[in-house]
Amino acid sequence: MLRHLVRVRVRAIAIAIATSSASSSSSSKISSPLSIPLAFTFRFASSSSMADDSLRKSLADKLAAVEAQGNAVRALKASGAAKPQIDAAIEALNALKLEKASIEKSLLGGSDTREAFRQAVVNTLERRLFYIPSFKIYRGVAGLFDYGPPGCAVKSNVLGFWRQHFVLEENMLEVDCPCVTPEVVLKASGHVDKFTDLMVKDAATGTCYRADHLLKDFCNDRLSRDLSLDSAKVAELKHLLATLDDLSAEELGAKIRDYGIVAPDTKNPLSEPYPFNLMFQTSIGPSGLSPGFMRPETAQGIFVNFKDLYYYNGNKLPFAAAQIGQAFRNEISPRQGLLRVREFTLAEIEHFVDPQDKSHPKYPEVADLEFLMFPREEQMAGQSAKRIPLRDAVSKGVVNNETLGYFIGRVYLFLTRLGIDKDRLRFRQHLANEMAHYAADCWDAEIECSYGWIECVGIADRSAYDLRAHSDKSGVPLVAHEKFSEPKEVESLVITPVKKEMGLAFKGNQRMVVEALEAMSEKEALDMKAVLESKGEVEFLVCTLGKTVTIKKNMVTIQKEKKKEHQRVFTPSVIEPSFGIGRIIYCLFEHTFYTRPSKAGDEQLNVFRFPSLVAPIKCTVFPLVQNQKYEEVAKLISKSLTAAGISHKIDTTGTSIGKRYARTDELGVPFAVTVDSTSSVTIRERDSKDQVRVDVEKAAIVIKEVSEGQRTWEDVWATFPHHSSTSADD
Repeated sequence: MLRHLVRVRVRAIAIAIATSSASSSSSSKISSPLSIPLAFTFRFASSSSMADDSLRKSLADKLAAVEAQGNAVRALKASGAAKPQIDAAIEALNALKLEKASIEKSLLGGSDTREAFRQAVVNTLERRLFYIPSFKIYRGVAGLFDYGPPGCAVKSNVLGFWRQHFVLEENMLEVDCPCVTPEVVLKASGHVDKFTDLMVKDAATGTCYRADHLLKDFCNDRLSRDLSLDSAKVAELKHLLATLDDLSAEELGAKIRDYGIVAPDTKNPLSEPYPFNLMFQTSIGPSGLSPGFMRPETAQGIFVNFKDLYYYNGNKLPFAAAQIGQAFRNEISPRQGLLRVREFTLAEIEHFVDPQDKSHPKYPEVADLEFLMFPREEQMAGQSAKRIPLRDAVSKGVVNNETLGYFIGRVYLFLTRLGIDKDRLRFRQHLANEMAHYAADCWDAEIECSYGWIECVGIADRSAYDLRAHSDKSGVPLVAHEKFSEPKEVESLVITPVKKEMGLAFKGNQRMVVEALEAMSEKEALDMKAVLESKGEVEFLVCTLGKTVTIKKNMVTIQKEKKKEHQRVFTPSVIEPSFGIGRIIYCLFEHTFYTRPSKAGDEQLNVFRFPSLVAPIKCTVFPLVQNQKYEEVAKLISKSLTAAGISHKIDTTGTSIGKRYARTDELGVPFAVTVDSTSSVTIRERDSKDQVRVDVEKAAIVIKEVSEGQRTWEDVWATFPHHSSTSADD
């Protein structure tokens, strides 16, 4: 769900503080390719910020050495030194220049390598119809894409596993709400007022650009291309990238002017940045009198149904509701393929929990997981992400509570089981300037791809903000109850804004000031009470306004009250994991893509190393040659696979078996059945290219077991006779 209701949308920080991670190990069969896969070439080339700093220092030292040696050569020539002495000095100078050129190549090469890798992936995806630009024959529309047959299958498999991993295993309540949302709902949630990005326009043509994107691109381009930058300038640009999301419109405009940034296409001057609401507006009904929007997220449908869901769940907490659906954002300048689009699929969970008890009964199941985490302290200190046991992060308070920690662990398991490389997956904690005033803690699951670190899942403890906002706007209490066995005398803190005084002082901003006061913790409220009693007024930061206001003693009463209660009525807190499915799928494409040479060595063959779990097709069936008997066997196996629910493709073309293998490897099909007799067949595993011989009647059973994870390929390899055929080797 969107977390920028209180300030301009936060993106993953653009500092390339990559983790110093070793490549993940794999089985011996798969880890012995004939050549180094292009995917791993990219991975090794993606140097960290610390390595980049080291290279820049080396370059500066080498430039100084070249200059000094050049002066020495000139001095020798001026003094009339002997030719051998001058030649030796020139040789040393040339050696230093070669070393300098090598460092420059290292600094500049990473960007080119990433671009080449990305282009290879995207070309393969579009050629094999995983996805293509929408309305292609009309030259397309930016930010809109169609999934083709294999892309639909991958997406369906990812969503199927998401349902299994979360909805079924956690007994969640799944809902399906409309995409069209009345304005009043999104007004209450804050989207109508705050769902904005800062935009600039080409002063001459009117072409629109994301202001922060232009500044981010400028900084990244200077850092990657300008070798003359000194350490101070490098530090300045990296600090700007780190704080980019916290800049006001005025500050962003000042930076664009200072750096002389112009429209990238025309080089024309740019307007001052101004907010642009990202929602697609519509009207409900023919009269046009009922305004609405295409939903920018799926979460609000769950929040407004809380009362009925709570009743359906037997009036018991905790419980979680989940929804998969389309969301719409009118991006200013969409780019980066599936990573930033105008219509996309979200899978969101709202886990409702007692704010006084955020423990989770299943937390011990994930507590011992260890993975890359990037707490805010390490980010502020310029350090890298490091492996931290989840148990330590929760026990030390780095992660706010057990339930939040439990979902972080479950997200890690979900992504790695899909095929995301665990060494290119990290959980980054939001910085203080990214956090909404009502949020207790927020973490992003970020995946490294050729575009850098991309936020793919947000896991946030949103406290009780959303339910309270809809309660206030609708007048319907969205609360839970805890009945006491006998009446209790309870003392509670009551914060009562004096709305008349608030209205006089803050006018149109009254609601946001009131909401911020009511969202205070007990400690914050008591501290404010003490200052008001001693000084009569206090400075108070209102995040939704982005500024500090003065609260006077006559504007609010803060006091503790005692009374007997038969039940406790409270607004539940919400732990929200939100998944960008398209982003996860694109990163999965990159993480599983590699190339290997053909047998002849004259071309590189593309392969997607999809786990069987997400592969668009689990198996292909090939008669070795066009033979009626073999084709009948192939049809029999196909029928058995269909009955077993295994997606497969039968290919009876006369193309060579090697070319058919190559075609299906490029689709990421993990297994191939080759019919070369009427009694037995061979089963080939995609990455190792190993083959075993299996009786015809057992073929479908083996494929089902190994594709559904009931047995491993290593077990199949150890069980059945091995098969070797040079004619079938691609």
